[in-house]
Amino acid sequence: NIGFLFLDNLLKEDKFKKKKNYDFCVKKNTIFIKPKTYMNQSGNAVTAVQTEYRIDDILVIVDDINLPLGEIRLRHGGGSGGHNGLKSITASLGNPDYKRIRIGVNAPDNEDLSDFVLSNFSKPELETLSEVFELTEKLVEEFSEKSFEDSLNMYSKIKKSYSEKTKSQDRSDDNSEKVKSP
Repeated sequence: NIGFLFLDNLLKEDKFKKKKNYDFCVKKNTIFIKPKTYMNQSGNAVTAVQTEYRIDDILVIVDDINLPLGEIRLRHGGGSGGHNGLKSITASLGNPDYKRIRIGVNAPDNEDLSDFVLSNFSKPELETLSEVFELTEKLVEEFSEKSFEDSLNMYSKIKKSYSEKTKSQDRSDDNSEKVKSP
């Protein structure tokens, strides 16, 4: 789960508190959550947090099997792209009008999708994701301190150099040893 990996990396010095449907950590003016529900019920955790804390601006960090490993896309609103977590959040919120950072994981054509999304990342993949998380951290910081539009502007300015840097890794061709991830 890219979102969990990112939060574990971002908040490695912080401790998550536990609630019924989610674990959370508050840092500055932002509440970071990790749903404890199944992915296809992630919306339950999002609406619980939204109701309890009266949050009106949501940013979801999600993996995207249709993007190359490490590619990032920012979007406000839109469809689920077949992602069951996004479907659940949209259904729970009653609309698709929330912000997303989609991070590519590059699903191979010839592997069972459920096996793929449950598999661990290889060491080279984790190295690529480390670079991805550095940029994602900056984007989240812009979102938290300013606005999603500021995140979009920042990404637009550095997208080309970032894309060239992370393009080299293709998960479907990687046969190296897998490393356990949360």
